[in-house]
Amino acid sequence: MSTGHSRSRGPIRRYPRTARVDRVVQEVVADALERIDDDRLNLVTITGVKSDPDLRQAIVFYAARGEVTEEIANALEDERHALQKAIGREVRMKFTPHLRFVPDPAIETGWKIEAILKDLPRDMAASADEEAEDA
Repeated sequence: MSTGHSRSRGPIRRYPRTARVDRVVQEVVADALERIDDDRLNLVTITGVKSDPDLRQAIVFYAARGEVTEEIANALEDERHALQKAIGREVRMKFTPHLRFVPDPAIETGWKIEAILKDLPRDMAASADEEAEDA
C-alpha cells in the first residue's frame, strides 16, 4: 500500500526538480519585470525558463508584443542582475542561477504559421481547418 511518500526522501515528486525550479523562476522573473520602470520592457512577457540540471544557469524565454528587437534584448541584459537578486530574495536555493535571455522560438514559429495561413485563399484555409478538425 502506497502512502505517497518514499522511504528516505519524503513525498514522491510527480515531476523533476528542474521543472519545479523553472516554474518558480519564471514567476519571480515575470513579477520582478512588472516592477521595473523601463519603457523598453513594457510589452515583454516571460514565456518559460529552462534551467541546467545543476541549476547554476537558466535560459529565460521571452516574447514581446510586436517585433523582438535588440533594444529589448539589451534592456533585459541591463536588468539581469536585478532579476537575479529578486530570485535570490524570493527563492531558497543554494545558488541563484545566471540568467540568459532568449526570444521564445515557439512564438516566432506561431507568427510565421499565422502569416502563411492568412495568405492562403479562403477556400484552402477552410479546407485545412476541416481536415484539422477531422484528425
